[in-house]
Amino acid sequence: PPGDTAGCTFCHTSSEERCSTCHQRHQFNPAVARKSEQCKTCHWGKDHRDWEAYDISIHGTVYQVNKWDPTQFDMSKKLADADYVGPTCQYCHMRGGHHNVQRLSTVYTSMGMSNADRGAPLWKEKRDTWVSVCDDCHSPRFARENLQAMDEACKDAGLKYTETFKVAENLMLDGMGEPMPKDLAPDWSGQHIWSLKIGAYHEGDKYGGKKGESGEFRMSNCSDIERVCFESVGYWMTYIFKGMAHGSWNDATYCDGSFGMDRWLVKAKAASEQARRFTALEKKAGINWVPAEFWRKGDYLDQLSGMKIVKEFPGKTIFDLCPEPGWLDTH
Repeated sequence: PPGDTAGCTFCHTSSEERCSTCHQRHQFNPAVARKSEQCKTCHWGKDHRDWEAYDISIHGTVYQVNKWDPTQFDMSKKLADADYVGPTCQYCHMRGGHHNVQRLSTVYTSMGMSNADRGAPLWKEKRDTWVSVCDDCHSPRFARENLQAMDEACKDAGLKYTETFKVAENLMLDGMGEPMPKDLAPDWSGQHIWSLKIGAYHEGDKYGGKKGESGEFRMSNCSDIERVCFESVGYWMTYIFKGMAHGSWNDATYCDGSFGMDRWLVKAKAASEQARRFTALEKKAGINWVPAEFWRKGDYLDQLSGMKIVKEFPGKTIFDLCPEPGWLDTH
């Protein structure tokens, strides 16, 4: 519903492609666009924690303390000529004034949410470019050591992510991942596929959907263990990646980063144990559990795009109805 997604649509619409989003419409002053706060409007929050990671890092602290002093941060100079006492978002990501922000990023992999061999030859050019930005102020050795530290942190997070999903998967395969997809209202895309069937990660009819079809993460109308898995990878794993990438090591550890993933893994295991105990007791007592009706319908769910698609376009999903990029913005 629009009320729920206001924060999404504010940034993920034409704002992404307007000069005035960063340069500000009534000023259109390059000096304004060079300040880190200009990125803060969109690049913050649980699932893309860029601003927070930068702001509480050593670089962000240097910026906040010195940003009012033009001898330390002269925003009137072009980025190519800037002599800052510390890096801003723009200095690293738009080095020299280049507007392709991800060109000067490290191995991205879905905001850090995908398990990837970050040292693979595929990524060598991006990693070398990342180091070349850092060595404006640091030695290449220092930059590579921090890149390796991020690799290790992401690898550890990937192990926790895999184990958390495996607990949920085993519960679902044993018939206890309630409520099951067949009992649920459709997801936002109009599909009835297990939310953790992500691409090729889970294949086969037992996960719902056809070979190659992917489920969509649900934040509502799903079992608690599915939500725990979503938050573990969608929030805490991202905290780790963003924190380590921006030199915010505290954020990667304490602020629901590594410690958050630990906590959510315990939650997933506890939820799995409880479901298995309840199932054993129900079986012994002869109770045949049937999912409550609210999993399939309700005033709130009627507002979601999935229900609309199922009613108005039977047999279709939102992906069938999008003939071209941008179609959703006008239909």
